[in-house]
Amino acid sequence: MTKDSVDTETRILDLAEHLIRKNGYNGFSFRDIATGVGVKSSSVHYYFPTKAELGAKVARRYTDRFLESLDVPDPNSGSAEDAVAIMHGAFFNSLKRDGQMCLCGVLAAESAGLPEEVIAEAKSFFQRTTDWLTANLQKSSWGKNRTKDKIEQQSMAILAQLEGGLLIARVRKEPELFQILMPALTAEQN
Repeated sequence: MTKDSVDTETRILDLAEHLIRKNGYNGFSFRDIATGVGVKSSSVHYYFPTKAELGAKVARRYTDRFLESLDVPDPNSGSAEDAVAIMHGAFFNSLKRDGQMCLCGVLAAESAGLPEEVIAEAKSFFQRTTDWLTANLQKSSWGKNRTKDKIEQQSMAILAQLEGGLLIARVRKEPELFQILMPALTAEQN
């Protein structure tokens, strides 16, 4: 691919991500993308023959970037709270930057009407994010006396709290509200 081709594809992906996060998967068309990027609709189809392919690529790229943005908790602290704070911070930074929802949270909410390849990428986000949190909670002192299943359940609960917090902060148009909606680890033992 030429530099111009890469730039055009990146601009298409960037705009599609913005529109999905703002209006949902069904809230944009290839015509909207073409107009926003300054190309013909046929050019958008050249890069992404179907909207499903575009949506899947946007979700995969979003997931990769989200996970790459996560710092690694300090292994010496042994604190599960550090891992939760890192994930909370990644969600908060995204919300603060543009006031929008997590892309895959939007896709999950619309999953009943989405193409399978888009649903698969949204599921991948939640699984990979849960896996990251589970691995980091397992290494912590909090995770030492818990089974992997319990830790994974806690990871999913934390992720659900984060996504729910984004919904509340967004609908209230108060991104700073998300800052106080910090998920908590449950104290229960096995």
